[in-house]
Amino acid sequence: MKIIIAGGGEVGFHLAKLLSSESLDITLIDSDKERLHYAESHLDIRALYGDAMSLSLMEEAKVVNSDLFIAVTAEESINITICAIAKQLGCNRTIARISNIELIKAQERISFQDIGVDELISPEELAAEEIQQLLDQSAFSNSYEFEGGALTLIGTRLEEEVPFVGKNVKEAASIFPDVHFMPVAIQRKGTQITLIPRGDTCFEVGDTVFFITLKEGVEELYKLTGKTKASIKNVMILGGGRIGYNTARQLCHKKFNVTVLEKNKKKAFEIADLLPNALVINGDGRNAEILDEENLSAMDAFISVTENSETNIMSCLMAHSKKVKKTIALVENMDYFQLSHSIGIDTLINKKLLTANTIFRYIRRGEVVDMTTLNNLNVEILEFVVNANSKVANYKIIDIDFPRTAIIGGVIKKGEGIIALGDYTILPGDRIVVCCLPRSIKRIESLFL
Repeated sequence: MKIIIAGGGEVGFHLAKLLSSESLDITLIDSDKERLHYAESHLDIRALYGDAMSLSLMEEAKVVNSDLFIAVTAEESINITICAIAKQLGCNRTIARISNIELIKAQERISFQDIGVDELISPEELAAEEIQQLLDQSAFSNSYEFEGGALTLIGTRLEEEVPFVGKNVKEAASIFPDVHFMPVAIQRKGTQITLIPRGDTCFEVGDTVFFITLKEGVEELYKLTGKTKASIKNVMILGGGRIGYNTARQLCHKKFNVTVLEKNKKKAFEIADLLPNALVINGDGRNAEILDEENLSAMDAFISVTENSETNIMSCLMAHSKKVKKTIALVENMDYFQLSHSIGIDTLINKKLLTANTIFRYIRRGEVVDMTTLNNLNVEILEFVVNANSKVANYKIIDIDFPRTAIIGGVIKKGEGIIALGDYTILPGDRIVVCCLPRSIKRIESLFL
């Protein structure tokens, strides 16, 4: 697959890094020589210096023969324009990064595909949606919904009092036969080892376990893991940028009590005008006295989404010390992910990872309609649509030659979620959610072609 990325900033570089590791033909275009040289010297890609709007540069990049053109420059108008040009020149599919959320909301009225833009993505909107899901499942460290919640992915750490700790998956299933969830990935405490659980895999204290669950299974997980579904009503957001504003807007719409702290006076006044139902304070959230004055200890959730990762982490630690139930920090450095629980932060989110998740489904073979990767875990969760020619069609799960490094977490049939066991027969039209390690992805894709 030939992929061209226009824009070598944080998102563009991260995408190039991830995609190049897939042994794909990647070309990165950027007008910053230093940035481009760094990318070329660190990644197995082709780098082209120049303006992505240049027709001659596009021709040099061989857009006409490309499968995917991704525009992630800092200017959304440029991204939309060069995607339209790339499509006209013969590129198969185009994706444009934008920041104006109104354009995403208007896709029912405006056909961007007619002008050559197949997909619009906004890292900021993706981050705001992620925060919303995390607040909905407040006791868990990770949450991701498939098909509007027909199936939900939930991650949680196992404490000693959890009744299935010390038992293997098969034993746990026999003790709790009527549960509506299935474990799909486990990370051992203090390690970077990711396991795809089988029947003989044992649950251990400190494991971070990811489950695929039905709606009723969420409540069962709360009970079995000893988690308490905290009532989230009062939320403080540090940072009034795009993510902070979009999150505040969504929460105000859902009748949360929202406090926004923004140190830039002009921006604080603008947010106050746009969000009359939110309390907007012009102040530096790094100042402990200001946080105390604004009654941080009375908050149910604290969300730090400034442009500085260290500020976000430190302010969340302060909120954690004040017994705030849920803390969420935006970070740019992926290395911070393995530190989150050990230092007392519930969840870290990363725009680059969220954007990559959205784009990755376009490079997977088979009809992939959704996918996500798990924070700090080397696994992918993919949702495939089964067609009549798929190798898995009309076979029971137990009869499919499935690699041990992958597992079917659930099935969505006509909008309804199913926790499918070995005797389930997969039929055309089913949507299958699969969790797999990277080394088994190609084999899994071949099953759903």
